[in-house]
Amino acid sequence: MELLTEGLQAYLEQHCEPEPELLRYINRETHLKVPMARMLSGHYQGRVLTFLSKLLSPRRILEIGTFTGYATLCLAEGLSDDGIIHTIDINVELEDRVREYFNKSDYHSKINYHLGNALDIIPGLDEVFDIVFIDADKKNNQTYYDLVFDKIRKGGLIIVDNVLWSGKITQGANDKDTSGIRTFNEKVTSDHRVEKLILPVRDGLFIIRKL
Repeated sequence: MELLTEGLQAYLEQHCEPEPELLRYINRETHLKVPMARMLSGHYQGRVLTFLSKLLSPRRILEIGTFTGYATLCLAEGLSDDGIIHTIDINVELEDRVREYFNKSDYHSKINYHLGNALDIIPGLDEVFDIVFIDADKKNNQTYYDLVFDKIRKGGLIIVDNVLWSGKITQGANDKDTSGIRTFNEKVTSDHRVEKLILPVRDGLFIIRKL
């Protein structure tokens, strides 16, 4: 199930900032050459991430789940002059491709690309983050949320992708993945330490602001 019709998606893309040339290239290459290309954020969601990043002008961003680096570069657009984005992925097979994309970007010196298990890497990051973007294995959403919470400054954002799960969340599906995402969504909703809302962008973005 697509949350937005093809026509509406096209309209939204026509009425936001254009997709930068490098991101358009990554988008095309990912869909041509990388399995599960649907995991890529894409033009409209990418502009949403850039917009949120620019609003905060973050010094430190953490991304959990790099894939081919599209969202990484979108978030990096909002970094302050001395800003850094840490991005973590476990797929070593994509490393050469992703490093090539990063090296072509204007933000290559601001990207720290970590390969390995995020559950092992996050505790070793001695940073206070302005934005954390969680877009990795969905079964660990709650674990990632708990791991990063004390590393987020007050007023900072946690953004979680795929929280509507192709609409299955509201359709009564009870498979393991859907149930896990539903449980996570309910826990965030009842967390009084944050303000929160879900944007029906692509596959659902949970925008969570730490109080």
